Amino acid sequence: MDGAIVIRSNLLTCRHGFSTRLGGVSGGIYESLDLGANRGDSMDNVRENWRRFGAAVGADTARFVHGRQVHGSLVRIARREDAHAIDEPAGWDGADGYVTDVPDLPLAVFTADCTPLLMQDPAAGVVAAVHCGWRSTVADIEKNAVEAMRALGARTQDIRAAIGPGIRRCCFQTGPEVPAAIDALLGGDSEGLYAPDEGEAGRFRTDLPGAVHRRLLQLGLTEDNIDELGICTMCHPDRFWSHRAMGAARGSQADLIVL
Repeated sequence: MDGAIVIRSNLLTCRHGFSTRLGGVSGGIYESLDLGANRGDSMDNVRENWRRFGAAVGADTARFVHGRQVHGSLVRIARREDAHAIDEPAGWDGADGYVTDVPDLPLAVFTADCTPLLMQDPAAGVVAAVHCGWRSTVADIEKNAVEAMRALGARTQDIRAAIGPGIRRCCFQTGPEVPAAIDALLGGDSEGLYAPDEGEAGRFRTDLPGAVHRRLLQLGLTEDNIDELGICTMCHPDRFWSHRAMGAARGSQADLIVL
């Protein structure tokens, strides 16, 4: 296999892709498309993996916008000078989402179970890449991303959203604090997003992508403009990196969008 295998949404018309773990050059616990710069893999391998991922998406990933994610709700508006190489120190620490209206400026977030969200307003020429872990989600990073897009001229009703591969209800076992936080975020409109785990008292099975989807609807996106791909990373460790399945000894996915 000599090229990165990526997943796309039919809803987004710009260049984009959700990576898998397939089609790279890394070996051992990082086999094969490891896109994480700080997981212990060879940087030569990571650079080549990024080249392959970029080629599959149709983007130049020699320099792109990314940073150290902290499971927060900060979304930054990116300009061309904010791009840097994968092996350079992160220009932005503490942001979990990026928005831009600059052509040919790739935005990327990293995931390995958290929900990736890529958004586009094709009329306004605005895109976003958002890392929606459960803490980011209940801190309303979705609202911050939509507001940042609107600040660049996007209209909420024109925003298209693709919710990519991440851990789903089938595998996402949580304590009661996660459903409670989702209830608070959604104002109680959380029917069907969680249920008690039949196998373990006091635990729940929680639908994080579903919570992201419902919050986007609350924010004014239309159902026709939301594409939930429905792929669970933990169910498919042969195709995706999963923190819950593999722990820290693993590679990382990335999720990329560019005008």
